[in-house]
Amino acid sequence: MLGHRVIVEAFLRWIETAKTGDRARAANALGRAYLQSEMSTDERAAAEMAMTFLLDDPSPRVRLALAEAIAWSPNAPRSLILSLAEDQPEVACHAVTCSPLLSDADLVDLAARGNGATRMLIAARAHVTRPVSAALAEVGDEEELLCLLENDGAVISSLSLKRIAERLGDCCDIRNLLLDRSDLPADARQLLTQHVSNALIGLPLVQAAIGLQRLQRISREATEAAIVSIAGDIAPREIPDLVQHLRLNGRLTPSFLMHALCAGKVDFFAGAIVDLTACSERRVRSILATGRMHAVRALYESAGLPRNISVIFVEATMLWRDAARKAPGSVLGNVCGRLLEKFRHHDAHGAIGELLDLVEKLHVNEQRQSARVYAALAAA
Repeated sequence: MLGHRVIVEAFLRWIETAKTGDRARAANALGRAYLQSEMSTDERAAAEMAMTFLLDDPSPRVRLALAEAIAWSPNAPRSLILSLAEDQPEVACHAVTCSPLLSDADLVDLAARGNGATRMLIAARAHVTRPVSAALAEVGDEEELLCLLENDGAVISSLSLKRIAERLGDCCDIRNLLLDRSDLPADARQLLTQHVSNALIGLPLVQAAIGLQRLQRISREATEAAIVSIAGDIAPREIPDLVQHLRLNGRLTPSFLMHALCAGKVDFFAGAIVDLTACSERRVRSILATGRMHAVRALYESAGLPRNISVIFVEATMLWRDAARKAPGSVLGNVCGRLLEKFRHHDAHGAIGELLDLVEKLHVNEQRQSARVYAALAAA
């Protein structure tokens, strides 16, 4: 019986003149024999050399047949798998999606150097680790990231989710997949609300019907309301990241802070003041909960609020304390209504006027919501 070395040498001579179909069948048989047959060290080396020679076959059918035979195995030659992974997509798909020999570093490198088809194959692997997901989040296009987000075997960090939201949050399908995730960080969720708002502002028909200036104001108010709603639902550990994100994007405005305070989003509001003042959380919470008026005002002014505006914030804080003790279920309506009554005859111009306008809108919205609830209960 001829040894494997002789067989391989004969195979190499034969393959130079064999037809494509015959070469493909031989490549597949050689790959399976390498993995399943008992071979000596020399015979195995010769078989590996023959398979390496097949990597240069002009027909993708031959290279595909080889990939189908060996790509799934942890015992395949790693050098062959690396080469097959960089072949054209129909050949590479087996190595990239199935091979256990490709490390995170290999896959990150492939994602960076490869094309969209390669990244799609990486995103479709049964298990995608955090580092690989991070690479895809950074360089992947819409289709590739849709594949990643739909892959239940992909582990995606909060930072990567935020990066996807930053890069492709204007894509409706990606936005919906992100918003459906329970692990989406709050700052990424806020980014997505901004993408929706920007898309609305950019519609010519809406601009023509409403006017750009009014549309921008409506958009800003709706975005602030959405962020306040998000801020009330997140875990305490997420608050510092969301606050920092909002500050860096210029969103910690007096009107936004007033909205959060009047709505009773106390944990978030305290987190914002901590960030703006650099005071300890314990001190800020103590002043907000029990501090006297002058201490509360000093705290707000150290956060950058002007004296005329800080007075309104101090009053809102005192009203919030009182409302939370008496009727915690309707803090917004109580605070807004009493704040408007307090400053009804105030000289409301500029920033003060804008702040009180916001309070009035919050009050009107709360009244309408209360009326809806009353009507629903009456009809039941």
